[in-house]
Amino acid sequence: MQESTTKNQLPLSRIQKLIGNYMHQSKRDKACAYLRVRVDLTDLVAMRKKYCRRVKVRVTTNDFFVYAIARAVKEYPLMAATIDPTGNHLVIAENIGIGFAVAAPQGLVVPVLKQMNDKSLIETANESQRLLEKSRANKLRPDDFDGANMVLTGLGMYGIESFYAISPPSATGILSIGNIEEAVMPVNGGFETRRMMYAALAFDQRVVDEFYASRFLEMICGLLQNPAAMTGE
Repeated sequence: MQESTTKNQLPLSRIQKLIGNYMHQSKRDKACAYLRVRVDLTDLVAMRKKYCRRVKVRVTTNDFFVYAIARAVKEYPLMAATIDPTGNHLVIAENIGIGFAVAAPQGLVVPVLKQMNDKSLIETANESQRLLEKSRANKLRPDDFDGANMVLTGLGMYGIESFYAISPPSATGILSIGNIEEAVMPVNGGFETRRMMYAALAFDQRVVDEFYASRFLEMICGLLQNPAAMTGE
C-alpha cells in the first residue's frame, strides 16, 4: 500500500534509504579518526594537460589521486584491512580496490576500480572514465560497487575548501579533497604563488593508529607533489 504524503513531505527514494542506512551503520560501528593536510599541486597542475596530450588519454586530477592512493595502500597494506567477525584478527585484502564518489542522476554512487595493485596511471584513467560513464547512464551493476579498501571523494567543483566524509562500512578509510586554490607560500627563503589543496583522511582507528595513517597520507602527498614519480617521466 502506497504511503500518503502531505505537501511538506518528500518520500525517500530507495537509494536514499540505502545510503542513509549504510552511512549510519558506519558512524555507529567505526571508531574513525581524522587527519588533514595541505597538498602543493603546482607541478601536477602545470604538467597534467601536457601529459594528457602526450599519452592521448584524459587523465584527471582525481585519477592522479586514485593512483596515488593505490600506490600508498600497496606500501601500507593495513589500509586495506578489515576486522574479522570474531574481532580477533585483521584480514588484509589481496586486491586493492579504490572507490570514487560520483554525483549521478540517481544519487550518490561509489563505483570501485578493482585490481589496483599493478594498474598504471593510464589504465586507472581509462577505467575510471568507463565507470564514470556507466554511473551517469545509470548502468552500474552490483559488482561495480564491491571491493573498495579506500574511497576518494571531492567537492572542489562546488568551491568547498575542505570537508570530512563518512567512510563506507566496508572501507578502511576515505580521502576527501577540496578545491585547488592559489596561495602565497614561503619557498626557498622567498615567496611564490602555489596551487594548493586540502585533503582530509578519515580512517578506522580500530584497524590502524594515527601514526600509520599519517605515514600513509604523507606518501600520497609526496606522490602528488612529485607527479613524475607517477608518470615515469
